[in-house]
Amino acid sequence: MTSVPTPIPSRTQYVLDAIRHRILTGRLTPGQALVETELAAQFGVSKTPVREALKTLAGTGLVVMSQYKGVTVRMVDADMAREVYDVRLLLEPEALRRSVGRGACLDAARDALHRADAATDTAERSLANRDFHRALYLPCGNPLLGRMLDEVRDQAALVSAVAWAAAPSWEREADEHREILRRALDGDADGAARALHAHIASFVKRAFPPDSQDTSPHRQEGHR
Repeated sequence: MTSVPTPIPSRTQYVLDAIRHRILTGRLTPGQALVETELAAQFGVSKTPVREALKTLAGTGLVVMSQYKGVTVRMVDADMAREVYDVRLLLEPEALRRSVGRGACLDAARDALHRADAATDTAERSLANRDFHRALYLPCGNPLLGRMLDEVRDQAALVSAVAWAAAPSWEREADEHREILRRALDGDADGAARALHAHIASFVKRAFPPDSQDTSPHRQEGHR
């Protein structure tokens, strides 16, 4: 008998969503300390929901908990970026191939693309792009595959935020998104999957080239 997940209390969910949004939009930067008492005061809650939210964020890879340094926003280096994007390269194109193959509705992807084009700042654009990719893989027909990609979604968004801060490349990526969606809407499952694979591979190659090693501006000492 499978267990039913325990719902996250509303205050914890509120704090969780708020901290995640601040990290993914750059208001909280890699390496920044996250102090329970300060966050509790900012959100008008006790330390308990903050503590639970930080544990959840540690589980998704957005924050790091250390016995000595406390809780900090996860640093991004070339190794971390390649690990996250390697998972995406292995799973995301196949998920899209299946979504297209089963004739899934991709209206949510189209809407996310429009939101990204209309975005007035990097934060809005990053969140819309994140939604675009999820709308492509989520209707693949395999809930486990969707959850596996969801698990690396926040880390991928953090990598993108750091890379964009160093060298904005969203115009090129927007063109690639439009091509991926065009092929998907045409029913070209293999073509859409190839375009998505090329899109993911080219981003990490540009942002973290093979010879960059740990030259990212946001390197964490001793972190792997």
